[in-house]
Amino acid sequence: MKNIIFLTIIVLPLIAFSQNKSDSTAVFKKRVLENTELSILTSYYSQDGQNAAVTGGIGTEKLTDFATDINVSIPLNDDDVLSISGTVSAYTSASSSNLDAFDGDRNADGSIKGTPWAASSGASYQDAWANINAGYNHSSDDRNTVVSGNLSFANEFDYSSIGAGAGVVKLFNEKNTEIGINASVYLDFWRPEYPSEIKTYMDNNGNLNAGFFSGTDILDQSGTVINKFDPDAWKPFKNELIDKKARNTYAFSLSFSQILTKTTQISIFSDITYQSGWLANPMQRVYFADKDNFYIGNAVDIPNYTNSNNQGVFQLADDIERLPDSRFKIPIGIRLNQYINEWLVLRTFYRYYFDDWDLKSNTFNIELAIKITQKFTLYPNYRFYNQNAIDYFAPYNQHLSSSQYYTSDFDLSKYNANQFGLGVKYTDIFTHTHIGKFALKELTLDYNHYERNTGLSADIISLGASFILDK
Repeated sequence: MKNIIFLTIIVLPLIAFSQNKSDSTAVFKKRVLENTELSILTSYYSQDGQNAAVTGGIGTEKLTDFATDINVSIPLNDDDVLSISGTVSAYTSASSSNLDAFDGDRNADGSIKGTPWAASSGASYQDAWANINAGYNHSSDDRNTVVSGNLSFANEFDYSSIGAGAGVVKLFNEKNTEIGINASVYLDFWRPEYPSEIKTYMDNNGNLNAGFFSGTDILDQSGTVINKFDPDAWKPFKNELIDKKARNTYAFSLSFSQILTKTTQISIFSDITYQSGWLANPMQRVYFADKDNFYIGNAVDIPNYTNSNNQGVFQLADDIERLPDSRFKIPIGIRLNQYINEWLVLRTFYRYYFDDWDLKSNTFNIELAIKITQKFTLYPNYRFYNQNAIDYFAPYNQHLSSSQYYTSDFDLSKYNANQFGLGVKYTDIFTHTHIGKFALKELTLDYNHYERNTGLSADIISLGASFILDK
């Protein structure tokens, strides 16, 4: 909260100064935004894969997400614009459902079974993420300076986040040169959820005959039922879980844009981000190669545990993901847009990223904007991405318990990815089409297909519309 107050102290005097300056300069000027504008974006996302982090780096990654974002921009006067946006994302996740892996199907005799290759009926199978953001922009009389500030709030079942930001954009050289700076802070608060076996063990002080463990056999690697009172019976590797429920993110951004010629524009940007607090995900299991394996379910499925033929046994976690409590990130990017002719524009993008977890990545994107008619534009695009693995990553059952930090989240593994997309935009040049008092400005429809060499694939389709409110 101190960080939000600090940013507010910085932003408000700048806005007040800009307002006072504009009051003292009585000149004709065009309004920054003539009318209230409304934009709506709806998307449907679907993915599948075989390296779910919740189940320790193997298992189904099937997920669907339906999201809607609504943004309203309101001109307060000639110089000031208030923007309010809200997003609701409702998802179902087979992998997340296995947080409660033993809340699913049972055998005919009533005994528990589970599998990382199918969704459990646990409470974490579906949920919603919601975000609201309020932003304020003030432009100087000559339109060469824009001061902005914003506040945001987000919430999901296991965390909440409060954010604030402030920025300044300055234009020079007859508006051919633009420099921007922005600072933001996000304060997140975990309401941690843990794998069901670890949570039950902790809640019952290690009693393997309490909770869902009651009347449930635990099997060793050979499928033999173990003695729960044996000193070598299953138990989590560590007895402590999350000790810091805060996760804070501080970011500072710099951008530079230059019109090189009548047909060429270049932009360079960098974001310096520092995170502190609990940066690991407490939902994600980890398995150790130097620890015995224990299971609940059908012994016959143990030999097939790592493939989808396993439909009846689940391995008890050795621990949850653990990562350092700080992270320093620096991406550096460049955009180059080339106007080729009145029907074709080439847009390119490259970004290099590195951090102190030893993750390095490259992103390259190319897009063609092809004007089919005055109203219709097609924009095919291609994106390539690759990264190395962080120091703390290992696949399922390959970590050593002697390590201080460990994760089997394949988002932090070595991989490369390709994305192919196609979009179409319809521009209602004279805003003839109306819905009530709102005149249609443009419609967009986008489709993208994404594939990693780890086996993850995804598809997303998005439909957007923007409107202008008639006075």
